[in-house]
Amino acid sequence: MPTASSSSYAQVQLLQRQAASLLLYQSVLQDEVGIAFLELLQAIRYTDADARGCLQAYGSYFHALANQQQTWEDYLITQILMAENPFTQLAQKRDFEDLPQALVVAAQHDLQILQSLYECSSAILSEWVQGVGHLAVSPVVWYVEPEATTTGLASSLHHCDNWAELVEDLANHYRQCGTGLFAQYRALRWQAGEFIGIPHPDPVKLHYLVGYESQKDTLIKNTEFLLAGEAALHVLLYGTRGAGKSSLVKALLNEYSHRHLRLLEVTKSQLQDLPTIVEHLRDLPQKFIIFVDDLSFEEDDDAFKALKVVLEGNLTARPQNVVVYATSNRRHLIREFFADRPTPKQNEEVHAWDTMQEKLSFSDRFGLTLTFESADQTTYLQIIQHLATQSGIDIPQQDLEFQALQWATRHNGRSGRTARQFIDFLKAELSLLGGNPENQD
Repeated sequence: MPTASSSSYAQVQLLQRQAASLLLYQSVLQDEVGIAFLELLQAIRYTDADARGCLQAYGSYFHALANQQQTWEDYLITQILMAENPFTQLAQKRDFEDLPQALVVAAQHDLQILQSLYECSSAILSEWVQGVGHLAVSPVVWYVEPEATTTGLASSLHHCDNWAELVEDLANHYRQCGTGLFAQYRALRWQAGEFIGIPHPDPVKLHYLVGYESQKDTLIKNTEFLLAGEAALHVLLYGTRGAGKSSLVKALLNEYSHRHLRLLEVTKSQLQDLPTIVEHLRDLPQKFIIFVDDLSFEEDDDAFKALKVVLEGNLTARPQNVVVYATSNRRHLIREFFADRPTPKQNEEVHAWDTMQEKLSFSDRFGLTLTFESADQTTYLQIIQHLATQSGIDIPQQDLEFQALQWATRHNGRSGRTARQFIDFLKAELSLLGGNPENQD
């Protein structure tokens, strides 16, 4: 029966015992890679007659690392920086000096263990598997070149001889950057009562967007207030469809995510959870824009009541790290019917006009209302020229404008969205036809 050498057997046994003795950072080894690592140690220690189980365990470990596109060392450090446990969660809220000493000592204990696991590289594991399986050559070792931009605490962990000495730096990292999903993802959505990370948010950038410069400048200034810890206002972006309201909000994420801005998408159907969501975000170190797209309400809508509580506040103090940015094609967010309007003969409600005024004034509860009017021809062509330059389209301006106006007439009218659709179509056509697009007829 194949067996590990007495030396490697003792090392594996020690690593297993250390992994089992983690006090706080158990989550580091509880996803695909961590589980595969532990199962490989187990397979090396208790090998079956033909070593098949050990080889399969190594394959699962290799596959898990390749799926993450990380080395074992990079994976382990990433998990430490994002871990959620009593130490990391409390470190977000308190200065290091105010943390319970028992938590600090437990964190140092775990960091020493995790450093031992870090030093058990894929190359070492491959050699152990070779010995157990009596293979002529060791299995292929998963490796990717480390990112040259690795800096900060991750770099310190890579080069430090004693991770326990970095416990204060680690606590400060959690205080500044947060943990868990909010450290891992820049954009998230609220779905079925939980936060879901969005791996590939819309890459739109602020400099892509032209027109509505006053509205853009105001929204940027308000977002800067939020990032600076000042009292930022909730914002309603109201106006014609296709004007770029949603794109402008999404572009803020790509401009400011490095300053710990996060964008949280909440649909209208989930708005009744808004007070709960805000309480989740209250004590986190990041700054949050709750993004509600295409907002409008029916009468007696529970979502309207939940949003009203967040906009106006209640007995609970409003958090300084959360604002609501909503877009709508309606200036008056609650649908109103002529039958709703009180008449002198109406005797069902004494103060009917007050009720109607509450409906009409709901949009005023946003601190800022930014209006996006329909683009005139000059603005539309300005957007077209801007997007064409960014896309590297080089055709005579007269031809470009002629085709753009034809496109607007035959499709969705003049707007930023229409301009984007036209430029995307034209760029693809130029690419396929070698720079000689047919007229849009």
